[in-house]
Amino acid sequence: MHQTFPTTSIISTSLFFLTQNKTQMASFNKSAIFILFLTISLLQLSSARKLTESDQQLKFQYHKGPLLTGKISVNLIWYGKFKPSQRAIITDFITSLSSPIKPTTASQPSVATWWKSTEKYYQLTNNKKSVNLALSLGSQILDEKYSLGKSLTTNQILNLASKGQQQNAINVVLTAADVLVDGFCSSRCGTHGSSYGARVNGKRNKFAYIWVGNSETQCAGQCAWPFHQPIYGPQSAPLVAPNNDVGLDGMVINVASLLAGTVTNPFGNGYFQGPKEAPLEAASACTGVYAKGAYPGYAGDLLLDKTSGASYNANGDNGRKYLLPAIVDPKTSACSTLV
Repeated sequence: MHQTFPTTSIISTSLFFLTQNKTQMASFNKSAIFILFLTISLLQLSSARKLTESDQQLKFQYHKGPLLTGKISVNLIWYGKFKPSQRAIITDFITSLSSPIKPTTASQPSVATWWKSTEKYYQLTNNKKSVNLALSLGSQILDEKYSLGKSLTTNQILNLASKGQQQNAINVVLTAADVLVDGFCSSRCGTHGSSYGARVNGKRNKFAYIWVGNSETQCAGQCAWPFHQPIYGPQSAPLVAPNNDVGLDGMVINVASLLAGTVTNPFGNGYFQGPKEAPLEAASACTGVYAKGAYPGYAGDLLLDKTSGASYNANGDNGRKYLLPAIVDPKTSACSTLV
């Protein structure tokens, strides 16, 4: 709750009473000081109580459901027009997830090292077999003619996701900058979920899907921060995007966050904190945190590319650099960063 109005009222009243006699002013000053002291004390007590309650409520928990395991293909459904260079930013990120981790200084920190932190979730389930998750880039579908139009509903996103492989897969729908999607910008930058695929041999398997939109022309300050001036909150200069594309570098952040949430909470009963209807997951619980020292309006002490001036925290395939969100360490419920 914003608490500036009571303080403003006290100050305004004080200015009015400066025109009265000394006795009245002295009496008022004592009262004003007492009221101000009491107000601050109550606010501090209230804030401390709410923080304690929040910490107890938002403790990161495992809800006994399955996590994604085995060999999983990440299939990309491109809806709308994307340049080949833009598609390469995403595909290089996906292949970087499973690249061998090299100990050399030049390759670290890496996308693969960032992804490896999700293994802690599997280790805590006491299912050793579960740790054998392996993601790979699967098929790509291009829908450059906007087969469903330029304004999509949630059900249409699911229809697009259903075009990908429906077994041992995560189907990722990526919508272009000129495509409107229900809830995009107003309440979300992307989402993930699951659905039943077509019946095969009398059985219907569940598949996971993700949707992320290109926010560059619609709400980059919300969905591509810190590469664009934020819409709300503390204002700071935008950082230079590592792949020189605000929209796509923002999409990488959201795809990364949703991938972490998908594998650790694919069906709504895995790892998350808070209410099931609006869960905070492995990465979404650390929104806005990208490096040590982060605070609202500041992404943290990131690495800086000396040539381009771009900010990043992970190296990827083909010389790529990316900015990836912090991931909650399930053992401590604290946000863990690469740098």
